[in-house]
Amino acid sequence: MGRGDLTNAEWERLRPFLPFSNGRCGRWRDHRQVINGILHRVRTGVQWRDLPERFGPWKTVYERHRLWSADGTWERLLRQVQAEADAAGEIGWDISVDSTVVRAHQHAAGARTDPPRLPPQRGRSSRTPGRDAVAEPRRPPGGGGAEGEGLGRSRGGFTTKIHLSADGRCGPLSLIVTPGQRADCTQFEPVLEKIRVPRIGPGRPRKKPDSFAADRAYSNGPCREYLRRRGIRHTIPEKIDSQAARLRKGSRGGRPPRFDEERYKKRNTVERAINKLKHARAVATRYDKRGYIFLGTATAAALVIWLRA
Repeated sequence: MGRGDLTNAEWERLRPFLPFSNGRCGRWRDHRQVINGILHRVRTGVQWRDLPERFGPWKTVYERHRLWSADGTWERLLRQVQAEADAAGEIGWDISVDSTVVRAHQHAAGARTDPPRLPPQRGRSSRTPGRDAVAEPRRPPGGGGAEGEGLGRSRGGFTTKIHLSADGRCGPLSLIVTPGQRADCTQFEPVLEKIRVPRIGPGRPRKKPDSFAADRAYSNGPCREYLRRRGIRHTIPEKIDSQAARLRKGSRGGRPPRFDEERYKKRNTVERAINKLKHARAVATRYDKRGYIFLGTATAAALVIWLRA
């Protein structure tokens, strides 16, 4: 077993939820070997063609990663591992939200302007354990140029932004990729709506945290109204200009928003989760041309964090 490969215990946690051949569309190459190749590339940032021979043909490893990024397999695996952690009481539901900018390599530019093709149906079967609720395959997002692929312009070149939520133990709960110049508050609701931790056994997935903390980038009326509507206790510092405007109005400005200084100190969990994600060099620097493939790369890195927490 090479450095960074799945251990036997980690493999047994993933194996029941992986697709297998239905006998009509060929045979999958060994999943464990291919996943180890994907994780090697995520960890090192090496070019796909330079993968060591022990992982098999590089094209097979790349196509498996592309397929699983398109059809949501990486996201389903992440949710299954999160469900096991939640059942064991290992998720701290005092969550925080933030974003991080990722420098995009010049090789990340130049994707085709037409939308990505639909993922093939190979390997799908209703008999696969844990796959009963799999939705019909949809066309992955992208196309239309750099903006459609999550690449934004900056003085230093192309950048991408990862918006994420993290639990109280620094585990990423949800991830969204946008162009680098996109404001944090615009992705606030999508990030929270994407939190979905299934139950082991009957019951609806858990979506609502116990409490929420964020920095001043999320201090605006729509964000606070969304949290109040969902009944989520939150700690967000008030912007200086918002505070001045409220004071100018006097009694008509209303009461200042509640701020728990001790709870806000724990917001560093999302910063530490970002630090863990960027240990993966293919996440710290974007090399993937397609935005959905880069999201799959970040999701695979988050999956490793949960497996090895």
